[in-house]
Amino acid sequence: MRALVTGAAGFIGSTLVDRLLDDGHVVVGLDNYASGRATNLEHLDGNPDYAFVEADIVTADLPAVFEEHRPEVVFHLAAQIDVRHSVADPQFDASVNVIGTVRLAEAARRTGVRKIVHTSSGGSIYGTPPQYPTAETVPTDPASPYAAGKVAGEIYLNTFRHLYGLDCSHIAPANVYGPRQDPHGEAGVVAIFAQALLSGKPTKVFGDGTNTRDYVFVDDVVDAFVKASGEAGGGQRFNVGTGIETSDRQLHSAVAAAVGGPDDPEYAPPRLGDLKRSCLDIALAEQVLGWQPKVALDDGVYRTVEYFRKIHTG
Repeated sequence: MRALVTGAAGFIGSTLVDRLLDDGHVVVGLDNYASGRATNLEHLDGNPDYAFVEADIVTADLPAVFEEHRPEVVFHLAAQIDVRHSVADPQFDASVNVIGTVRLAEAARRTGVRKIVHTSSGGSIYGTPPQYPTAETVPTDPASPYAAGKVAGEIYLNTFRHLYGLDCSHIAPANVYGPRQDPHGEAGVVAIFAQALLSGKPTKVFGDGTNTRDYVFVDDVVDAFVKASGEAGGGQRFNVGTGIETSDRQLHSAVAAAVGGPDDPEYAPPRLGDLKRSCLDIALAEQVLGWQPKVALDDGVYRTVEYFRKIHTG
């Protein structure tokens, strides 16, 4: 398979690139380094089955990229990923997450791409749902421009599927964590806790520590992307998580145990817009894709901490 991965320098994208190459595929990575890091891909220099294009999906000549590399499947992970930035500048968020996705679909359908596997957002598109774990049948209820843009991306790609026969599937991950995660953003709480505790710095929990999230390890998420690239699941959204709720306080304890550091976070006022709960029903991905998460939280946290420990110790 010839695959194009947008957002290839990000922590999920680069892990997906590695998996595809390990599986024997030819891969083109595309990224503008807005949030991804070149160091995530530098180990691939000289690999004959890998090429990289530094480009922005909003401004690049995407048809030329597609004509040159002729991908069969596109894994679309490039995005504006900061929820709070989407609230501050919804127009920019839409330019990347909606217009960028449409531009990608246009280039794909004109060059014979078989399928786009699109990244949605299981942690945001359902808003405050009526049930937990939350299934794909629950209506979307975006509470941020970021979430709205992800839903719009799904709708546009499904429209292209109806109009042009360009197949698509949508992966809606829960809270993804693992090696290469950015410890300096707002969303990568496992990486943030790990980096702080390894550095002997204080950690912070927002609210009273009872907010819950569904934490899924990056390798499991990548496996879902790969399984969705086949014939199954055309036009469908697949929740990708564990179906298990973990509180902020429980997560801190897990990271502290892996680090061997203190389990005494500071408590800060709740942040505006933070969801109280999030947990995904993953039955559809199990049934249609044959996918299941394999990495338990303690194991995944340990692997993540060891990755940052190596960086911390040089």
